[in-house]
Amino acid sequence: MAGSEGTSRPARGEGGAAAVEFALVAPLVLLLLFGIVSYGFLLSFRQALSQGAAEGARSAAVWAAAYASSQDAARKTAATASVDEALQSYGVACGPTGATCTVAIAACSGDPAAQCASVTVSYPYGARPLIPRLPLIPLPATVEYEAQARVS
Repeated sequence: MAGSEGTSRPARGEGGAAAVEFALVAPLVLLLLFGIVSYGFLLSFRQALSQGAAEGARSAAVWAAAYASSQDAARKTAATASVDEALQSYGVACGPTGATCTVAIAACSGDPAAQCASVTVSYPYGARPLIPRLPLIPLPATVEYEAQARVS
């Protein structure tokens, strides 16, 4: 048989070795893959949370220039609406079953003579993850961000 010199066959008993190796390695590779996806989604949500807080602070800061307490309610409403808009693609909104959104109009920390709008957005990611939790992949219990803008 002159033509069979270039072909090789696995030795007897090694045919299932690849399947066993795959069975051992596949769960680790899948865990790594799903871990990367979970953290990527978490970081994307964290970015949306920070964007929402920044937009909320900006909305509250540029509201009508009067500093009367009646304006504070309108500023807080505008800030909350901006946060809701930033988080709507994740199905999250400010409220008892969503994110905790706190808006405060107070003296700026660096300049007590000026007023600042401060928006804090907190989401209980551990209790209400946005994608299914996987075992062995630790995720933070709370994702939080705070932004501040000087009131004009």
